Amino acid sequence: MNLVLLLPEDLTAPDRARLTGRRLAHVREVHRAAVGDELAVGLLGGKMGRGRVLRLDDEALDLELTLDQAPPPKLPLTLLIAVPRPKVLNRVVAAAASLGVARIVLLNAWKVEKAYWASPRMKPENLREQLILGLEQAKDTALPDLRLARLFRPFVEDELPGLLAGGTGLMAHPGTGAAAPKVLAAPVTLAIGPEGGWVEAEVQSLLKAGLHPLDLGPRILRTETALAALVGKLF
Repeated sequence: MNLVLLLPEDLTAPDRARLTGRRLAHVREVHRAAVGDELAVGLLGGKMGRGRVLRLDDEALDLELTLDQAPPPKLPLTLLIAVPRPKVLNRVVAAAASLGVARIVLLNAWKVEKAYWASPRMKPENLREQLILGLEQAKDTALPDLRLARLFRPFVEDELPGLLAGGTGLMAHPGTGAAAPKVLAAPVTLAIGPEGGWVEAEVQSLLKAGLHPLDLGPRILRTETALAALVGKLF
């Protein structure tokens, strides 16, 4: 937790906040803060700054706030990502938030098992928690927009062309031999498939919608590794 992220309900006054639970425990046990110390803080959806510790005990952390800094800008990036295995999903969503992705679409694909969609980790409250953990890591306060697309073809045929308007669309897929473009027209839409790639019918649908192939090389990467590698290569 590089940023103590405050929720609107934490505010007890415009310049005061009270925290309990996970964030209180982290400040006590990891930061090992004391009364009078200053912590990096930010208000979800708002500004960042410093929080001076007024009280810190077993029950609560009280902070005096000075919020005077804008959060870092988002990448002009929409990430379309085939729903990964449940144990990987949390890492991928948190990583996308940490990297500054502006919009995330969790997309169905042939290799996505139906059971993935029924996982408790796909519930809105868990996805939001992972986004918040990513923001805390990266020192950001602006949540990415996140949505679910359970039907591949309607999304690709009806919605994806609108996302691509005026920008660059890329489809990560092994074996295409296509290198990352040297110049990108923003915004960028990047599609990352299941581990091992999209099936051929999905490849053709994504190409028809206007995405261009992108190959990271002969190695098959984990989803979260591919995400970090691609964002680093493109931005």
